[in-house]
Amino acid sequence: MDYRNVVGSGPELAGFSADVLLVVLTPEQSRTGSAPLDALVSEALSAGDLELKDGQTLYVHRPAGLKAPRLAVAVAGGDTPRQFKAAIARLASHAKGARLTHAAVATAQGLTVMAAHAEMLAAAFGDATYVYSLSKPSAPKPAALKKVSLITTAGDATAAREGLARGQALAAGSALARELGNRPGNYCTPTGLANEARQLAKTFKHIKVEVFDRAAIEKIGMGSFLSVTNGSAQPPRFIVLRYEGAGKDQAPVVLVGKGITFDTGGISIKPAGEMDEMKFDMGGAASVLGTFRAVAELRPKVNLIGLVPTCENMPSGTATKPGDVVTSLSGQTIEVLNTDAEGRLILCDALTYAERFKPAVVVDIATLTGACVIALGHIHSGLFSADDELAQSLEQAGKIAGDTAWRMPLDDEYGDALKSNFADMGNVGGRAGGAITAAVFLSKFTKAYRWAHLDIAGTAWKSGAAKGGTGRPVPLLTHFVLSQQGKGALEPKPAKPAKPAKAPARRAAKA
Repeated sequence: MDYRNVVGSGPELAGFSADVLLVVLTPEQSRTGSAPLDALVSEALSAGDLELKDGQTLYVHRPAGLKAPRLAVAVAGGDTPRQFKAAIARLASHAKGARLTHAAVATAQGLTVMAAHAEMLAAAFGDATYVYSLSKPSAPKPAALKKVSLITTAGDATAAREGLARGQALAAGSALARELGNRPGNYCTPTGLANEARQLAKTFKHIKVEVFDRAAIEKIGMGSFLSVTNGSAQPPRFIVLRYEGAGKDQAPVVLVGKGITFDTGGISIKPAGEMDEMKFDMGGAASVLGTFRAVAELRPKVNLIGLVPTCENMPSGTATKPGDVVTSLSGQTIEVLNTDAEGRLILCDALTYAERFKPAVVVDIATLTGACVIALGHIHSGLFSADDELAQSLEQAGKIAGDTAWRMPLDDEYGDALKSNFADMGNVGGRAGGAITAAVFLSKFTKAYRWAHLDIAGTAWKSGAAKGGTGRPVPLLTHFVLSQQGKGALEPKPAKPAKPAKAPARRAAKA
């Protein structure tokens, strides 16, 4: 999509050439300065066809006095970027016609268009025009819309252009994450994810990708990761992405994404109902790739590393059993009490691997626990970190992006639930506080650097009639990465060398 800023004024709206003119009003601001347009709105208000209330819309075909052959008006609840996005989302449906290639967006006089408003416009159109079709030949054809013009005053133009550029990159990154999440498990395999990472590197020359196969993963010593893939015929992959936008002396931001391309639960098998949605269990990996897609377009002055451990979790005669003990890359042993708590088993080895980059900060992203869905629903992602500054940076990034996270506790006392008689720790505690104990488990592998964990089990996809990936938290992560440009506050901790994996873990991994 081509997003452009056009400097204009109220009177010029009548003569603006586009297939459809979309106008946002608010209860306080309902005049545009265009006489024909204001007359149409006034008449609709008098006739009761439109009210100045949040959520109200009006469509007019061949509006008198306007060059645009179609007019759609929406009333936003206020002038915040989030309210603006909600109004644009309602209007975008009027720009999806088969012959509509150019939409123009204008606002009432007195509404200041900031960069955040322009960014939200691109996000709304990205959401509205995305169509999944890879395995559905009967899917509707993508919208013909090619260009969206945002009409602003000269004073708002610089901010609008900045926001549109950022929004276009975010929309592309979110669309990639949605697309990967929506693909069925027989399409989106670990090898398929690796190929998508390679494609990013082909498209954007400043992204570098390295992919490790099972033999290489074994050589590294990732016994915990490999224990999850033991029951699957699909080979695992460990994907390392690099974006170097700053000097070599600047410590990188590291994003670690959980890439379980299908999760049956393993031997601790899940109930059949809604198990199909476990194709979305690679939402963390999808968000890392989507963030790299957005960052590659925006070219911030920051160094970024992406780590994606990816495999299937399947039951078979070679699958890891409840009660098995595996050895992680850190050298710590883990009693696998529940094979359906597999995400943390692949993440912990990737988190240990992250130490070698001497990172400024590490953020892992995972559809980790149903307990987080119970706690927060589908509005906020769960945010866990013992680092106040890091947590605040992520919270702020989420607020700016409209992709919010809610900070959860991470007290040491929750770790008591992970004690084991047969290993350094168990991989699960009890039902109580399940999202927290999962985060505490991960924290045991992050002592060498600043770290945060995002549990996106409630936000990475939607169920029901609207079933599909959401692209979250690509906007949050991208804004966070952008905020780290030239930032000296998050100095890296001195890395501790990882202990070598113990031999029994390697033998178990090959079983």
